[in-house]
Amino acid sequence: MNRNDRRKTEKVYVKVMSDFDATGYMQPRQIIWGDGRTYLIEQVRDFRPANTIDNLPGDCYTVMVKGQERHLFFERSDPRFSSQFGRWFVEVETR
Repeated sequence: MNRNDRRKTEKVYVKVMSDFDATGYMQPRQIIWGDGRTYLIEQVRDFRPANTIDNLPGDCYTVMVKGQERHLFFERSDPRFSSQFGRWFVEVETR
């Protein structure tokens, strides 16, 4: 594959509605885009720790949305900012 043929992605920060169980496990339920589009997360298939592109600690959730597998990332905030827990993003292909 030619270096110029590689797919480029960018982070798009989104709002995510989540539930927390009694053990503190975070379960994402809906993804809400900046323009208001809302997508139900039908299933969480996998969860794993994953550092972000910016090398911040985070998590990757493999989720099902409209019958398709997608990756949803939770980027933990810099520990110096205790009032911010983190934020969600998806990676979107750019041309």
